[in-house]
Amino acid sequence: MVEELEQIKIRPATPADAATIAQIHVDSWRQAYARYVPQTYLDSIEVSERQKMWSDVLAQPSTKVFMAETAGRALGFASVGPAKDEDAEPGDLTLYTMYLNQESWGLGVARRLMKHVDNLITEDVEMTLWVFAENTRARKFYERNGFKHDGVERLESFSGEYLTEMRYRK
Repeated sequence: MVEELEQIKIRPATPADAATIAQIHVDSWRQAYARYVPQTYLDSIEVSERQKMWSDVLAQPSTKVFMAETAGRALGFASVGPAKDEDAEPGDLTLYTMYLNQESWGLGVARRLMKHVDNLITEDVEMTLWVFAENTRARKFYERNGFKHDGVERLESFSGEYLTEMRYRK
């Protein structure tokens, strides 16, 4: 696996990647968020629904989706598009998603994806993202990569339970 990781390739996702992205997305949610997202919500996520969602996303030119892979095997993905927050400036971006196969966690795959995503930021563009307050691993990763909590938080409902999301910015 280590030798393969030296050969990580980041490429734009295509419509043919929708099923793979959906599987990684669902698996990642179930593994990474099991401690704080209600199990009933995690159990309700269906790969087929996520595949349809990702097919739609991949058809939108305003959203950029990148795949990380090695030796023809998908390791993870990230998606970036226009910021939709009320206080966003024209041209600002949001990192919508970054998810990896569990076996890729802690091996530098996310760092490689983030470097690729960072290439979209210019001097007059800021990037934001939303992360669960309880997801300390992800928060530390984003902080190591230059993001800072900007003080904005929101509550999101999952199967009737509310979780705090924090906005990060760079």
